[in-house]
Amino acid sequence: MYIPKPKGGRRPLGIPFVEDKIVQMGLKKILEAIFEADFLDVSYGFRPERNCHQALDTLDKMVMARPVNYIVDMDIEKFFDTVDHKHLMEFLKRRIADPNIQRLIGRFLKQGVMEEGKYYEVDKGTPQGGILSPLLANIYLHYCLDIWFKEVIEKRAIGYCRLIRYADDFVVGFQKVADARAFEEALKKRLNRFGLKISNEKSRIIPFGRYPWLDAQKKGRRLATFDFLGFTHYCTKTGKGHFKLGRKTAKAKFRQRIKELNGWLKDIRNLVELKQWWDVLRLKLLGHYRYYGISGNIPEMKAFYKRAVRLTFKWINRRSQKKSYSWSQFHKFLKYNSLPKLKIYHLTYTLSSRKTYIAEEPDVVVPQARFCEGH
Repeated sequence: MYIPKPKGGRRPLGIPFVEDKIVQMGLKKILEAIFEADFLDVSYGFRPERNCHQALDTLDKMVMARPVNYIVDMDIEKFFDTVDHKHLMEFLKRRIADPNIQRLIGRFLKQGVMEEGKYYEVDKGTPQGGILSPLLANIYLHYCLDIWFKEVIEKRAIGYCRLIRYADDFVVGFQKVADARAFEEALKKRLNRFGLKISNEKSRIIPFGRYPWLDAQKKGRRLATFDFLGFTHYCTKTGKGHFKLGRKTAKAKFRQRIKELNGWLKDIRNLVELKQWWDVLRLKLLGHYRYYGISGNIPEMKAFYKRAVRLTFKWINRRSQKKSYSWSQFHKFLKYNSLPKLKIYHLTYTLSSRKTYIAEEPDVVVPQARFCEGH
């Protein structure tokens, strides 16, 4: 099946049959028990007791408490569609000796797709939607990216650097611009070796952090922002004028959530009675708050709530030709059938780091670092 992408187009999802799901779940437990001992702390996606908010908290601490002056924001083009089966099987064989397990995973990778009664063979990629796919993606990037970054990039970098990865979405913080540029060039060659490609349109190096922000303040300009895990990250200041990392719901995600809510309200309004779907609406809003309820994001959450209320009012009044509520009547209805209140569920500010932050101002000109592929 296909689901719409936030920026247009459609993303294919491979939905396994029930029998396949059962076998994939068994394989997932086996592989997880083996590879979790190897995975590095830089990865947070689809791992036990790890989540996206931990990745966001690590990003906050990296920018606030470490000497980060540049962010490398990169995107792997169609990652799940371009994973090379041969390389993936080689990675698995490093820790899996049982030929039966190897053969079973190989069959899942090459099982193909049935769409509208027609069968299509596949020779690369792992279908998004499969139980095993996220773990296989982590294994692939563990060897392609994580280990390489630790054993090559970190050791050869002139200054501080840190990788934060959630599945195929990652950002890297650097102290020196030379390190950032060298990493960008080395990464393209490294990923190309394993059949992956960096999206040039979505990849860039931006000045970001305490000293770039102070410099921008003096010159009267604003720093670029970047999106990561559904949030736009930007440099701003506290009420006392100190530097801090700001976060707000990314515009593309905000529009996507509103579009999804609007479609659901439109479809559900005449299918069941209002009192039945009202509780579902509460859960939808609560789910939004639990994810996007992060320090500093109250304005965007308020905007989402207001849009949700207006859309609910709109579609309640379109259940028939006769209008159900006026605005004043609807507000009375909300008073006795309240929706969840806004709440911050994730406190991620690292304000105390101002006292412990030790860094040099970004260099204007520094020697070009050289990173070889290695490993």
